[in-house]
Amino acid sequence: MSQILRQSENNNSTKVILLAGLLVGTLDILSAFVDYYFTTGKNPLLVLNYVASGALGQAALTGGAGTMLLGLLFHYLFALFFTVFFFWLYSRLDFLSRNRIITGIGYGLFVWIIMNLIVVQLCKAPHASIEDMKAEKVLKSAIILIVMIGLPLSFIAKRYSRIQK
Repeated sequence: MSQILRQSENNNSTKVILLAGLLVGTLDILSAFVDYYFTTGKNPLLVLNYVASGALGQAALTGGAGTMLLGLLFHYLFALFFTVFFFWLYSRLDFLSRNRIITGIGYGLFVWIIMNLIVVQLCKAPHASIEDMKAEKVLKSAIILIVMIGLPLSFIAKRYSRIQK
C-alpha cells in the first residue's frame, strides 16, 4: 500500500513540475515577445530565431517556421531544466520555503546569471560581451526572470509542499 502511495506522490510531483515548467516557460517567452515588439516594432516570433541561433549560429536569424519551432523547443527545455532544478533545490534546502518573495527574487537572479553570464556567452547567438551589457537592459531582463520564473516557481513550490504535508 505504501508503495502505491509513493508512486502516486511521484506521479503527482512529476505533473506539478511539468506544469510549472510549462507555465514559467510560457510566461517568460510571452514577456520576451512583448518586450521585443515594443522595443523594435518587429514580429515578436523572431525571438524564437534568436533562441535557435544559440545552437545554429547566425544563419538561424533568417530561418523560417522550422527554426522558430526549434527555438521554442530550446526555450521550453531550458525552462523545464530550471524548473526541475528549482524543485530539486527546494526539496533539499529548508530556507527556500521560509520566504516566497526572497526565494523567487533569488532564483530569478540565479537564472539571469546562468543564462546571461554563462549560457549566452558560450553559445553561437550574437550577444554583447559582459563588459558591454547596458545597466537598463540587465535590470529589465533580470526583473522579467524574477517575475516570470522565480516568483511563480517559489509560490507553486510552497503551495505544493503544503499540500504534500
